[in-house]
Amino acid sequence: MVDRFGRVHTDLRLSLTDRCNLRCGYCMPAEGLDWLPRADVLTDDEVVRLVRLATRRLGITRIRLTGGEPLLRRGLPGLVARLSALAPAPELSLTTNGIGLARGAAALREAGLDRVNVSLDTLRPERYAEITRRDRLADVLDGLRAARAAGLTPVKVNAVPVRGVNDDEIADLAAFAVEHGYRMRFIESMPLDAQGAWQRDRMVTAEEILRRLGERFELTPVGREDNAPAEEWRIAGTDAVVGVIASVTRPFCGGCDRVRLTADGQLRNCLFATEESDLRTPMRDGADDDTLEKAWRTCVAGKAAGHAIGSAGFRRPERPMSAIGG
Repeated sequence: MVDRFGRVHTDLRLSLTDRCNLRCGYCMPAEGLDWLPRADVLTDDEVVRLVRLATRRLGITRIRLTGGEPLLRRGLPGLVARLSALAPAPELSLTTNGIGLARGAAALREAGLDRVNVSLDTLRPERYAEITRRDRLADVLDGLRAARAAGLTPVKVNAVPVRGVNDDEIADLAAFAVEHGYRMRFIESMPLDAQGAWQRDRMVTAEEILRRLGERFELTPVGREDNAPAEEWRIAGTDAVVGVIASVTRPFCGGCDRVRLTADGQLRNCLFATEESDLRTPMRDGADDDTLEKAWRTCVAGKAAGHAIGSAGFRRPERPMSAIGG
């Protein structure tokens, strides 16, 4: 799939649910959100059909399973097994908050999952409970260990530094990842929270993240792997690399190869897209693969040059991150 700017799309972010068992302040309100009705969520058969179409006809080679919290999807190992059995088989990864990963890591690896990304914004139990409104840090740490033991490697740890909340732990989180053999990534906070409360001045920029890391570690740039969103630096004296995803201050839209499918079957050609293409309705109405392929290609062809955060014309998407899928 090629858009009008010549970008070839090979990476699918596939949301399996909009539900989450945490209530992180930068993502959603304490009371949670109105979840999608069960009938609106794609079934396993529908997911497999669309992924089969994407891998066989559209050139998708990598799939990231997201949410919400994808571990809340009932029968997840069975769905992973069906996706990994496709020919050609896509590379399968999963982004999770880590709660429940200790119980499911081995089964997911056996089913064909290749690796995981685990969200972890703090190493302090009281702060974790404050950020997520849940006292589950021990479960996340257990999940990280289980993922590494199961072979879901490299295990990546994602943190979103927010000024005045956890920005004093940037170097500590990197040291934790080095000690345990995880790959640390810091992500600039983005205007995708359900409350619309994002503030630019509370966002910790890539420049500041690197400055704080440089106070403790010697960093050598290693660039960006293919079209990956993270720029990476090697930490001297170790085999570890640390990544920074600077979606706001160092946008990488020019090399973006990603397309997103929401849990209710809406195709998005950009994380910040304000329009979606409905695949679920025509599929349930009996559309053949040719029709679905055309709809997919048309959506990708219309992708904008970039997200335009910071410009006068920027519009937040109506859906929050938990409903879009990471």
